[in-house]
Amino acid sequence: MSEQITELDIDAIQKRIPHRPPMLLIDRVEEIVPDESAVGIKMVTVGEPFFAGHFPDYPIMPGVLIVEAMAQTAACMASVTLGDEGNDKLVFFTTIDAVKFRKPVRPGAVLKLHVEKVSARGPLWKFKGHATVDDVRTSEAEFSAMIVDPQR
Repeated sequence: MSEQITELDIDAIQKRIPHRPPMLLIDRVEEIVPDESAVGIKMVTVGEPFFAGHFPDYPIMPGVLIVEAMAQTAACMASVTLGDEGNDKLVFFTTIDAVKFRKPVRPGAVLKLHVEKVSARGPLWKFKGHATVDDVRTSEAEFSAMIVDPQR
């Protein structure tokens, strides 16, 4: 029996998804339940490139990047679920729905990205997720993605 993967560090994340800084928006994935759920962690630092313009006098993490971080967490969970079959696959958004931003995310926050798989039919997977800081919900979204072979 193979070892059950329950956590991914930054090196393991970079082996599973193609994102790299500044677009790699997760630092760790923990509590992975293959084919079900995962929790991603983003350490939000003042040195993030987006803070220079969003906003100089009151820096907040752009909501669209929080949703992207949820999707990266979901992509890691999908990769663990698929095992070797998921190697070298790309995960592309197909829909983003029911997005709500409830509280700004500021530098110094530990952003937790909770994602659950809702369904999967072939290459189309649907997820729901929410983000928290100090157990306070900052945002939520439903999204779907297509898992595909890269066009090279």
